[in-house]
Amino acid sequence: MGAASEAEYLEISVTQRLAPDKLRAALDDAMPPGLDIVEIVEAGPESLADQLQASEWMIMLPEVEPLAAQAAVDVFLASGEVMVERMTKSGVRRFDARSAVLRLAADLGESAENPPCAILRLVVRHETPAVRPDDVLTALSVVASLTPPVPAKVTRLAQGPLVQESGAVADPLAADRTRDGGAAGA
Repeated sequence: MGAASEAEYLEISVTQRLAPDKLRAALDDAMPPGLDIVEIVEAGPESLADQLQASEWMIMLPEVEPLAAQAAVDVFLASGEVMVERMTKSGVRRFDARSAVLRLAADLGESAENPPCAILRLVVRHETPAVRPDDVLTALSVVASLTPPVPAKVTRLAQGPLVQESGAVADPLAADRTRDGGAAGA
């Protein structure tokens, strides 16, 4: 299963101070079509990697009824632990896919789609080993026999610092934007 992303970040060092807009344009021109450099922000003292604590995902499950997906989500969330296996470069690794999941819900909004398409919203804490959307789908199959008949369509919507109170994923560059002269939200 592949995944699309609307929230990927890259931290680079340059040998001389450059105007962020000119650097963005130069990097964007060097990228292949479809990979776009959206924004450059001068980094502050905290590393970007330390800011990437959680990810928010959308998982589209074509040909799965939303109510069936919600039932599987309910069983998963009620479970204290859901063990899954994944092949790694050092062999098969067994781990708990439930512990990293902070939020999981099926979108039960009205849909005129035929065939149906369930949409799951997932917030997962970055841990070792990383719990990926395909691990959560495996876990849903393990605990609730939810096995989509066609491959899921997965998109990372956000990644960044975890807001403990709400379980939301914040913008990892917000503090750096503010430090750059109050351009936050631009």
